[in-house]
Amino acid sequence: MLTLQLIRDEVMDDGVYGHIDIIGERDSFRLGSIENLNYLIPPGKYPLKHTWSPKFQKFMTLIDEVPNREGIRIHSGTKPAHSTGCVLLSTFGVSTIETAIKNAQAYDEEIFLEVIGDL
Repeated sequence: MLTLQLIRDEVMDDGVYGHIDIIGERDSFRLGSIENLNYLIPPGKYPLKHTWSPKFQKFMTLIDEVPNREGIRIHSGTKPAHSTGCVLLSTFGVSTIETAIKNAQAYDEEIFLEVIGDL
């Protein structure tokens, strides 16, 4: 089973920047994250599932067992406003939204799923 460890590094006016560690049975992977300050989920470890998203109409990674929330996904986005609770993928160590926008295409959920598929 894969788990996600959510760690927040920097709170800014437009959102929260940090990283996620995806932990598998044999290996782990670190990727940067962006969250909307108004819709934060509690920090911690969560199991991950690959399920159908009715909102996005495709299979996506679900962050499971979030207290009092459901449907929390990992997906791409270039700014915190692109999320209402989901964790957005970003470049690791992002400190400005401009950097996230510049590099967003390289960190979408398709690439993420390929990487965690090997863990």
